[in-house]
Amino acid sequence: MLHCLAQELNDTLKSTTAGEMLSDFGQRMYFPKGIISQSAEAKTLGKKANGTIGMTLCQGVPVTLPCIQKQIPTLTPGELVAYAPTAGDPELRALWKEKIIQKNPSLAEKNFSLPVVVPGLTAGISYLCDLFLSKDDILLAAEPSWDNYVLIAESRREAQFKQFNMFTGMGLDHSFNVAHFEKAVKENSAKGKLCILLNFPQNPSGYSPTEDEAKKICATLKEVAESGCKIMVWCDDAYFGLDYEENIEKESLFAKLVDLHENIFAAKIDGPTKEDFVWGFRCGFITFGGKGLTQEHYDALIKKLMGDIRSSVSCCSTPPQSILLKAFKEPSLEQEKLTYRKMLEKRYKKVRLFLESKRDDLVLQPMPFNSGYFMSLHCNGIDAELLRQKLLAEKGIGTIAIDSKTLRVAFSSIDEQLVDYVYTAIYETAHEMAKN
Repeated sequence: MLHCLAQELNDTLKSTTAGEMLSDFGQRMYFPKGIISQSAEAKTLGKKANGTIGMTLCQGVPVTLPCIQKQIPTLTPGELVAYAPTAGDPELRALWKEKIIQKNPSLAEKNFSLPVVVPGLTAGISYLCDLFLSKDDILLAAEPSWDNYVLIAESRREAQFKQFNMFTGMGLDHSFNVAHFEKAVKENSAKGKLCILLNFPQNPSGYSPTEDEAKKICATLKEVAESGCKIMVWCDDAYFGLDYEENIEKESLFAKLVDLHENIFAAKIDGPTKEDFVWGFRCGFITFGGKGLTQEHYDALIKKLMGDIRSSVSCCSTPPQSILLKAFKEPSLEQEKLTYRKMLEKRYKKVRLFLESKRDDLVLQPMPFNSGYFMSLHCNGIDAELLRQKLLAEKGIGTIAIDSKTLRVAFSSIDEQLVDYVYTAIYETAHEMAKN
């Protein structure tokens, strides 16, 4: 069944040569009225504060690590304009694998592939869909989730995008819904094959599982794998490492899954775009891991992925790879990153302090959050899209309506001194709407 937005575009093109020439894929394509279009509106009208965009801003300007900025004038012609290898710069790939191990120490003695460079994490998700999702296959993810997942899985690949309830309830005291995750995995494993997409810290909620929750997630996956189902888990680690509470699982689930069971195969989609504050570099990585897989197996998987890259973008952009390779060798890198991570944590704590005073609010309830760039508010009795529009038009504040019940706010792009102003305006506006 076509998405309503795709059908609307098809109707517009009806009876034209262009419309008659559309492929089945072309007929399924649409541009979602989601994060990107809402961010574009906020860029124009969000004069007071723009809490739409998943970047770290200071006074409206993206932050840049000094060790990134300094590399730009130093690039040689080969580092600047030459084609990169299809799988990416070999030295950068090896260095990123070292970094994965540094951040996930339990991987040091485990067998997993060399990362492959992809043009951003969105492309990484799309390539995994290309390689591992056929028509009517199931991709299971959390509810709510990033709007691009359904566009890629359903409209591009004609797969079924199914969701489990992310949380036990709304409010700061609730947590990851392990029971519903287990129920959804078991219900959707009947075909003997299941792809699961887990994104932590999660977009749009800003939640990462605790150490105990991570163990239970893995126990569920192992139990289903032992029943004979082949499971592939996609670990979307876009915001990896941005943790603000002590009890959060510090390692990626990928580290636990690569040797968990022969019927479990994992892919890690990560990159410097969020971790190293270089969003527009569009540089990410895909790494494979699975119990019983050999180097020969990994080489075959990488060649299939290279075929997907070659047949789409040919190769990834050279300058970002060159800059990152140099920056990763700078001794000041981690300290520079820590400065901005501390800034994000201060914003997080300020948001959380404000929300603690609103625990009994009946109109807006925060979803659990403890990490990342975002948090989301659950709307009771009012429409999130209408709230977004009213905030933008009357207060000059940009937010994102994920769906009719969920308003996402990117505290990463709101200066600390504006946090109270922004959230006071959100709550006041929501209550005005609830009265009418």
